[in-house]
Amino acid sequence: MPVIRSISGLRATLNDGLDEELIYKYTYAFSKILHPGAIVIGRDGRPSGLWIENIVRKTLQEAGREVHLLGVVPTPTVQLMVEHSDATGGIIITASHNPSEWNGLKFIDDSGVFLNSEWNRILWDEVDSIKTINSIKVEDKSDIIYGNAIENHIDRILTLPFLAEPVIFEKLEQRNLKVVVDAVNSSGSKAIPMLLEKLGCNVIKLYCDESGIFPHTPEPLPENLTGLAEAVKVNNADIGIAVDPDADRLVLIDETGNPIGEENTIVLSVESALEMRHSFHGYSDFNVVVNHSTTRRVEDIADKYGTKVFRSPVGEINVVNKMKEVKALIGGEGSGGVILPACHYGRDSLVGTALILSLIASKNTTLSGLVKQLPYYEMKKSKKQFSGSIDTIINKLIMEFHDGVPLREDGIKINFKDKWVHLRASNTEPIVRVIAEAKSNTEVNELIERSMKYIL
Repeated sequence: MPVIRSISGLRATLNDGLDEELIYKYTYAFSKILHPGAIVIGRDGRPSGLWIENIVRKTLQEAGREVHLLGVVPTPTVQLMVEHSDATGGIIITASHNPSEWNGLKFIDDSGVFLNSEWNRILWDEVDSIKTINSIKVEDKSDIIYGNAIENHIDRILTLPFLAEPVIFEKLEQRNLKVVVDAVNSSGSKAIPMLLEKLGCNVIKLYCDESGIFPHTPEPLPENLTGLAEAVKVNNADIGIAVDPDADRLVLIDETGNPIGEENTIVLSVESALEMRHSFHGYSDFNVVVNHSTTRRVEDIADKYGTKVFRSPVGEINVVNKMKEVKALIGGEGSGGVILPACHYGRDSLVGTALILSLIASKNTTLSGLVKQLPYYEMKKSKKQFSGSIDTIINKLIMEFHDGVPLREDGIKINFKDKWVHLRASNTEPIVRVIAEAKSNTEVNELIERSMKYIL
């Protein structure tokens, strides 16, 4: 399998890609490009993570770095700990939603956000300049271990402006929502239930044993969440919560056992933040940022509150950079990622959970009730193996959809009055993704078919 490096970090398969030498090179190079200071390490729970953590830790010690170990924690927990400390950077050992045979490294700077394209080029140049490595032989130093990182994360969420108002807490306690949690036995296993209990919920743990052994394909798509959907119905629960292995993505099941769609995570989170926007201080505007592949429902919600939506290329750091540029109140991606700067600049399933539960409580409704009030669109996401250049595909699509408005900021997106199609190379897999949205399933399928025929 190939080694994939992108703006989202390094990912590879075990045994035939991700070996000690590769981990050493990336870790040592990362340490070399950073300013002096401590480096925070967290991992997502996969069994291979402990082996990788040991290599990363010793490599950083060899480089003369102080190491702060968090253990098995969500990716956003590492980001928050770096952003709100004097650490100079962080390494997260995770392959996100990829299957168990994968693992990798995500790199964050001293502000707690992923490296941008410029810093990634500097990192990769440094990696490629390392031709050989010696056996890692250093005197084992005492690391600083933070066993309460998750508690600190939750405490920060509980002090967010909208939760600091007693009325929301009171409404949540009165509802005593019954919630089933599928954390794929990974880094959200402790964090999500702990937050829910703090919010007055009755928690049913489905896959939360922290073993890192995935009970199903870990990407939180409807076809992988049948067990959670059934558990919601069997337990007569109000909500089902699913997160990916590093718990930066949030996907929800409503009280009928119906997946509401990963796109609606950011839609409902945006509505929640805008509904409570006046509790957030320091914003002259209440701008929203999402990527080009995210549903138009976000614009519809923003219009309702008289606010503006800005778009960025896919990739968390791209969204974050645009959010900083326009001083956005909230942002995220349609894959289930929610970014609330009032907490920290990173996709955070815990923040998304708090926002959506607060919206349910404040409106005294159900999750399905919230979704029914949203504008109707059909969306389809397709992908196909591809490892070449997509430039020729882009040129053909511009000709194919000559009646649309092409946007070349991220692959190619063709906008129409009430529909769109977006084709781009994945940041995390050797595939091309094609996403389309329209008012009817027929229109969506047509957009997908007309695009996919050029991916050979």
